[in-house]
Amino acid sequence: MSRQNYTFTSESVSEGHPDKLCDRISDAVLDAFLAEEPEARVACETFATTNRVVIGGEVGLSDKSKLNEYLGKIDQIARDCIKDIGYEQEHFHWNTVEVTNLLHGQSAHIAQGVDAAEGKDEGAGDQGIMFGYAVDETPELMPAPIQYSHAILRRLAEVRKDGTEPTLRPDAKSQISLRYEDGKPVEVTSIVLSTQHSEECQTSDDIRAIVEPYIREVLPTDWITDATKWWVNPTGTFVIGGPDGDAGLTGRKIIVDTYGGAAPHGGGAFSGKDPTKVDRSAAYVARYLAKNVVASGLANRCSIQLSYAIGIARPLSIYCDTFGTGEVHDSVIEKAIDQVMDLTPQGIRTKLQMNRPIYARTAAYGHFGRAPEADGGFSWEKTDLVEALKKAV
Repeated sequence: MSRQNYTFTSESVSEGHPDKLCDRISDAVLDAFLAEEPEARVACETFATTNRVVIGGEVGLSDKSKLNEYLGKIDQIARDCIKDIGYEQEHFHWNTVEVTNLLHGQSAHIAQGVDAAEGKDEGAGDQGIMFGYAVDETPELMPAPIQYSHAILRRLAEVRKDGTEPTLRPDAKSQISLRYEDGKPVEVTSIVLSTQHSEECQTSDDIRAIVEPYIREVLPTDWITDATKWWVNPTGTFVIGGPDGDAGLTGRKIIVDTYGGAAPHGGGAFSGKDPTKVDRSAAYVARYLAKNVVASGLANRCSIQLSYAIGIARPLSIYCDTFGTGEVHDSVIEKAIDQVMDLTPQGIRTKLQMNRPIYARTAAYGHFGRAPEADGGFSWEKTDLVEALKKAV
């Protein structure tokens, strides 16, 4: 029996956090190649520090003669990302930052394992384990601490960008601790918010006066009590931020990207990877499956694990855990999943419309718990598998 009364904490970081800026650039590069060719191969990593962005990795197009043309666009893609996020600091400015592009063609040895061929299905882009998770404590079927941590930073980014709060700057972190009773969140025990700001703000109280109304707007009213502890810019001044204050790297915020520590993680990052990489596509489909299990009423809480081997199409294993909340045995759900969903890399991409330039928008505020979009963005958040699962069970 899982615990029903406890306090759990999750954090989020803003789009201006150095690691998230790198995720954004890597995913924007991916989108650019997918816009040219839906079957493009991309494994892009970005590093950022004071006045410097370095981009490296492997890319591939079926028409190799176009590769150099598209590699020539990388510099502008990076600058556009930095500009959109809002960096115009003396030591990190979208127009003056030095961008080094070290991307090159995909390894033929990796391609031979992944590509489909006569008598061979398209294989997974790597070995590994991937997890998906869903729980009925929020409308999005996400853990509440991470969902609300994201929501706070997303709201602050909106008012920063639309000019409502011009003293705010791009780099920020949030952290929410929630007290649970009978397995449901009932109270915020602490709120931590650190945000970069302009020089005219001198104290933590100055920043709290700006951000508190938006935090209260986002969180359920009855969750904030007189006992809730507030820690806003607890170290004081936070003027130097972004890659000028701390280096950034693609793929360093994998818990922020997923479930805030409320569920297992296979270890693979998402950003900069095309959907033949099961680190990304299988983690997305595992979330899709877990969400549909909970949405169908088969469980209140569900974790799905998938495992793959490089070059092999079908998953090696499917594991379901409903933490004692299932209406049927977990093994029944596992069999139903295998029956209703093609879990080969190609099957996942086809079902979830993943060969599209939809990834830059995932780079901040979570890859899960977002609304599905008309162009295929966040398609893994749909609950259109509910009836098929019920029938299979």
